[in-house]
Amino acid sequence: MSETTEMEVLRTAVRVDGETASYLTVEPAEPAERDRPTVLLLHGTYWSRVWLPVLGRIAGAGLRPIAVDLPGLGRSGGELTPRTATVPALADWVARFASALKISGPLSVAGHDIGGAVAQHLLVHEGLDVSRLALVNSVTYDSWPAPHVARFRSPGTLAGTTVGDVLDARRQAVTAALCGAATEQRIAEYLDPWTDARVRRSWMAMAGAADSRYTLDLVPALRRSTAPKLLIWGEEDDFEKVEYAERFASEMPRTALLRVPDAGHIPTENAPGRIARALIDFFTA
Repeated sequence: MSETTEMEVLRTAVRVDGETASYLTVEPAEPAERDRPTVLLLHGTYWSRVWLPVLGRIAGAGLRPIAVDLPGLGRSGGELTPRTATVPALADWVARFASALKISGPLSVAGHDIGGAVAQHLLVHEGLDVSRLALVNSVTYDSWPAPHVARFRSPGTLAGTTVGDVLDARRQAVTAALCGAATEQRIAEYLDPWTDARVRRSWMAMAGAADSRYTLDLVPALRRSTAPKLLIWGEEDDFEKVEYAERFASEMPRTALLRVPDAGHIPTENAPGRIARALIDFFTA
């Protein structure tokens, strides 16, 4: 991976449900520093690579960032099914992942894309003690699934889908999501997991399980939540429009919105320094 960070990012793993759960983190050199507050970083239809540009900076501020690959995606083992790829099922898996890492106490969570739906679910349901929530170009309300994801929900479409169809669709989506940060090397890094047939099947299961009712059902509880919330939004996102972020910020208590100009669906690649600073300030407030 080519990103330069303030500290060395490591990939490690733990077992969850008998399978490898892979995650990116930064381990401090001194054992005395390993009790740092944890920040759990969740991806959606991409993988933990979306958090790489900010991980080192977050760790450099005295936090313990953990960017996990959901089961069957990225570098994690296992394989998602239409049942295990739903937002509630993924939230339950994240709670088991946190338990496997022995993470306890108030926890800060950030979610990108569908990972934001999982994060919202964790905030308002039992399973994890979430004290602060950050959403980065997340799905909200009825903003999803995006057309390039929804096209894979139809059984008829799936029957005629080839490896090339999936990879071509993912390349187009990644290129658009990276906006001005799209380079051939970066696109290749994002696409790499989808060369594995198991990951492609898991991703298609996630696409098939994508359903806006999972975020719409959370709205009443989110309106009651007094936990601090931060929205970070690339303004050029054609998938998750900034208007949804504006609505969320106006309706949900204790919510701030940071708009990132000239950034797309993966703004961590367009403005890593600014986004890392915003996350650090929020999670250490």
